[in-house]
Amino acid sequence: MKIIAITNQKGGVGKTTTCVNLAASLAEHGKRVLLVDLDPQGNASTGSGIDKTHLKGSIYQVLIDSKTLQDVIIHAEAAKFDVAPSNRDLAGAEVELVNEMARETRLKNAILKLGDAYDFVLLDCPPSLNLVTVNALTAAHSVMIPMQCEYYALEGLSDLVNTIKKVRAHLNPVLEIEGLLRTMFDNRNMLAQQVSAQLVNHFGKKVYQTIIPRNVRLAEAPSYGMPVLLYDRASKGAQAYLELAQEIIQKN
Repeated sequence: MKIIAITNQKGGVGKTTTCVNLAASLAEHGKRVLLVDLDPQGNASTGSGIDKTHLKGSIYQVLIDSKTLQDVIIHAEAAKFDVAPSNRDLAGAEVELVNEMARETRLKNAILKLGDAYDFVLLDCPPSLNLVTVNALTAAHSVMIPMQCEYYALEGLSDLVNTIKKVRAHLNPVLEIEGLLRTMFDNRNMLAQQVSAQLVNHFGKKVYQTIIPRNVRLAEAPSYGMPVLLYDRASKGAQAYLELAQEIIQKN
């Protein structure tokens, strides 16, 4: 079982889009996938076709130890993967966990209880460095960093790399960078090409060969509660995520 945290402190870089569409694409390649929604907005849950207003339980209950992951997992029927959903309740977890023992390892321990039920567990992190994100980084084997190729992206990236180093030093010695994913890429944009070249120059093979293009179908799919693979399989966005899944399977 490979646990990948999909994170970036910067919002709007395609974290949730990547989580949902990568989960669907890995499932399409025959892998058993669990998506864990760790954002109180619950966008990964709704984007997978799950109604977050009528949940029997959510990741919030798992983190405060009142339910197991098995209790809250829902199968996203059409998309062929499982989801541990989230809703607004999760916003309160930060305050409730602050004085608890071993608060950073709650998620890790919950996932360990699943045994080898899944090939891939994808953790959709909130766009901030809070206790929930630390739980994700403590539980994960590696980190995928989706990022837009724009000027400010590189600044945020150095902060995130420093955070990963701290978590590795104090909480999770096996944590590594799985890869950097260029998202919402517009090939006609000269700055995007320059930033992309800088990333490859600095991080080398850690940068995925697959590039996720700016794509209308990719942006539309969440409003229909489905991954782009189900919404428009022939679209450039769907094909890019299928390629990314293939690249990840070959690496792991």
